[in-house]
Amino acid sequence: MASDRDAVFTLPNLISAIRIALIPAFVYLLLHPGLEAAGLILFGLVVSTDWVDGYIARRTDSVSDLGKLLDPIADRLAVGAGLIALVVADAFPLWAALLIIVRDVVVFIAGLVLLTRSKVRIDVRYLGKVATFGLMTSVPLIAWGAFGLPLGEAALALGWIAFTVAIVEYYIATFLYAQDVRHALRDRGTLDAA
Repeated sequence: MASDRDAVFTLPNLISAIRIALIPAFVYLLLHPGLEAAGLILFGLVVSTDWVDGYIARRTDSVSDLGKLLDPIADRLAVGAGLIALVVADAFPLWAALLIIVRDVVVFIAGLVLLTRSKVRIDVRYLGKVATFGLMTSVPLIAWGAFGLPLGEAALALGWIAFTVAIVEYYIATFLYAQDVRHALRDRGTLDAA
């Protein structure tokens, strides 16, 4: 008999799948002149709901192994696709996008390797959540200003202030995650040796 952890058809997994399915829509909108505002709103909606699927899974006791994989994949795909589209549309600088994308790729691959090889899972830190929220607020604000949409100058200024704070938090959280990994592997080694 399959456990709840083996479940595929759960509400949180459906939400993650919908978020992935919306990626082509916001990319299309971001890259077509005159539709940028709609694209930014949809992008903001998709990336700002990264907590919804996990929250529902925990509250309804419907955490699944697929969901643990699907949720971060949906997050990283949405963020990466949005950043690439905004760079292509010349609404966000490449260097700033790379600060986010490179860090995300490294952390995602390290987490996947760690989970599959060592069966060690590192919990998300509150600072990481705050930094992600800051970045996912600042990127659309910066792009809003770059597209010259209403209140663009204010959005641009606010976006860059939020980006600066959030990117520093993002890398501090990365350092803390690296420490968590080191401690987890050390503790695991101690347990394995016992």
